[in-house]
Amino acid sequence: MKHLFGTDGIRDVVNEKLTCELAMKLGNAVANLFSNKYKKLYLARDTRNSGKMLELAIASGALAGGMNVESCGVLTTPALAYITHKERALGIVISASHNPPIYNGLKVICEGYKISDEVEEKLEEIMLGGLLKYCDYEEIGTYIEDSSKQEYINYILSTYNNKLSSINYKIAVDVANGAAGAIIDDVFGRLGLSYDVYFNTPNGLNINDNCGSTSWKSLSNIVKEDGYDLGILFDGDADRCLFLDSQGNLVDGDALIAINALKLKEQGRLNNNIVVTTVMSNLGLEYYLKSHGLILLRADVGDKYVFELMTQKNGTIGGEQSGHIIFLDRSTTGDGIITALETLETLKFFSKSIEDLVAELPKFPQDLENITVKDKIKIMKDKRLEELKRKYEHIDNFRVLVRPSGTEHIIRVMSEGTDKNIVKQCINEFSQLIRKLDNEY
Repeated sequence: MKHLFGTDGIRDVVNEKLTCELAMKLGNAVANLFSNKYKKLYLARDTRNSGKMLELAIASGALAGGMNVESCGVLTTPALAYITHKERALGIVISASHNPPIYNGLKVICEGYKISDEVEEKLEEIMLGGLLKYCDYEEIGTYIEDSSKQEYINYILSTYNNKLSSINYKIAVDVANGAAGAIIDDVFGRLGLSYDVYFNTPNGLNINDNCGSTSWKSLSNIVKEDGYDLGILFDGDADRCLFLDSQGNLVDGDALIAINALKLKEQGRLNNNIVVTTVMSNLGLEYYLKSHGLILLRADVGDKYVFELMTQKNGTIGGEQSGHIIFLDRSTTGDGIITALETLETLKFFSKSIEDLVAELPKFPQDLENITVKDKIKIMKDKRLEELKRKYEHIDNFRVLVRPSGTEHIIRVMSEGTDKNIVKQCINEFSQLIRKLDNEY
């Protein structure tokens, strides 16, 4: 069982559980485990004020373990994934993605891919077991600051150049005061798109703060008031992307997956007619894809598990409601920039507005509640949760999911079905039970 790594790396409040000491140990553990195979560790970060501090701590641990370090500065997670894939290298992204500024996170990427649970457990053994490696003086690694972001930008431009010509939408772009702001003009500008960038004044404390994909209404108001045709929202490290239509309505990850999957099918890019999502995706998506001859496969929550199922089944597209979408023939991980450009290409391909494309997609009533608890593990093991689940198992076209967050002290409850009253009732009953259990433990 893992103690440090969650759904997407190590993530917690900075200077509480996520400390410089922990970051140093991770850097050293990576050097300890991988230095025989990889001689360089790439580091990237988002715009949080804690990013540089944690980066230097990681670098110190890796250098002491004999591994060279290259700092790429502020850069998106998918950009570093591309660089490590191209260079057959190792990397760590310092980012808490969509979480508030007080959080930060450490994501280990190996040759473009998130590391497996087994590798995470090995790193934990080193970090928690005091098995740190300190090399001889002459073997200490070297540190350089040299942003490799141009490699990623060149790849994006080479992939989408001339594919978005005649796109004449007026687009509002929200970069969440995060890492996407460092490259957005180099991509959207050089592709000739008509766009304006919002929430691109990072101060270290405002990433995802009332902006970005988790606070989409801020850009929604701008789209409606200023007459934009589209809105595009990223999160702090730009691995997520969501859209807004011209009325400021949210187009979530399920809808983006649906319309892009149809395009991929028409282009001959959709392997085996398979689409991969998580257990959280709306039942409406499943019915919609089935009506178009496509098969929906569900993975556990987390892009790592979506990716694993995609590779097992040779899928091309997969993702989550949150807008974390993987185009496996374009990227090794979820990439908000690629999702944005693929979706724009889809609008051009079908010669339809995003409103028209998503109009046929049914959406079952769905409710989600996040409940803060002291001990999510104990609560999840309580048999009373299973007893309550059985109450709803007999209802047709109905689902209830209860799962602990991989990154926060939260238990998430999701219910969906055709009857919104039952959906709400279910959420209320589970919420009351979990809060009762939390008081007991």
